[in-house]
Amino acid sequence: MGARADGELRRVRREDLLPLPLEVAPRLLGARLRTIVDGAEVVLRITEVEAYHGKGVGDRHDPGSHARMGRTARNATMWGEPGHLYVYLSHGIHSCVNVVCGPDGVAGGILLRAGEVVSGIDVAAVRRAAGTQRRIIPDPVRGSGLAAADSPASWSGAGRDLARGPGRFGQASGLRHPQHDGIDAVTGAEHAGAHAELWLGEPLAEYASGPRVGVAGHAGTDAFPWRFWIPGDPSVSAFRWGRGAAEAAAALDTPGIGSVLE
Repeated sequence: MGARADGELRRVRREDLLPLPLEVAPRLLGARLRTIVDGAEVVLRITEVEAYHGKGVGDRHDPGSHARMGRTARNATMWGEPGHLYVYLSHGIHSCVNVVCGPDGVAGGILLRAGEVVSGIDVAAVRRAAGTQRRIIPDPVRGSGLAAADSPASWSGAGRDLARGPGRFGQASGLRHPQHDGIDAVTGAEHAGAHAELWLGEPLAEYASGPRVGVAGHAGTDAFPWRFWIPGDPSVSAFRWGRGAAEAAAALDTPGIGSVLE
């Protein structure tokens, strides 16, 4: 990807990410994240994001944010310079990638929730296969099952699923917690054997918004319609309520899961 790749894209600048995440998040739809990890390059077109604000940020407290209680060792990257990537571990398994936004010292991040692999599909497929659970293949001679790792040749996942959901997106990118937490996507500087670059295109004329996926309680309702996605894109992940969020939404009498904005 060279300067003004495809005639539309340009490298992100630090000032592009100075506004709070809620303002920046829709701007990242259609953008590209380019990573080079251990010499292997992948480019992902971003199709779905979620905004998260830290303690004391914006006009309301965000109870769904990792930084809701203040600065900790885990969320320290969220409080730093915009343009770095906050890479955290979800459920002890999945490395998830967030773009840090807002002024230095003000916590905020945008979760890169889903995308399409537009370059490096073979690399992403190998990473996806390596991350899937080992499966049992019957052995007709021994009459028992033998464990065998999936390979790109045997993996049956559709291309749309390579980066569909934040865990898969992180897996496809090759970025891992904790070694790549804090990598700079503005300068593209090397960090623990990896490089990351964020490229912006023209703002989309239309996008959809709704409650964040799998976020518990009030923070996962239409009171926080802070998930944004490209309508109709097959790589966008399915909506699901977080623990207690459906009940909280019913109490608010706002049980919808999204709307299209122009």
